[in-house]
Amino acid sequence: MAQHVVGRVADIPPGQRKIVELEGRSIGVFNVKGTFYALRNSCPHQSGPLCLGKLKGLLTATDQSHLELSRDGEIIRCPWHGWEFDVTNGRSIFNPHKLRVRSYEVTIEPDEEDPSIETFPVTIERGRVVVHV
Repeated sequence: MAQHVVGRVADIPPGQRKIVELEGRSIGVFNVKGTFYALRNSCPHQSGPLCLGKLKGLLTATDQSHLELSRDGEIIRCPWHGWEFDVTNGRSIFNPHKLRVRSYEVTIEPDEEDPSIETFPVTIERGRVVVHV
């Protein structure tokens, strides 16, 4: 499994995404409340640019008069035709057992530092966002 550094943690703040090209594939890397996920940037419906869509939540109802928004920022809606997918695992919201978009493992790894360079403590996160394709 190849590893690709796509940026630093600070490059993708919570609620944001970064779209990268890795091994000929367009992949969206998302920061959902501090946890990183990666999805293929291609909707299975008609190959629309899925990762350019809006990040939403799930609207659920316990009855007709009580609506609740859950999983805010975890659902992506394709900008072409509105198909929705779970950013955390790539599964379709409409048909999660049969339809999904490819998801990729993402890890946060510490920066490698040159020991010959004098450094000072800082408060900025210095991790790297790495996608495993």
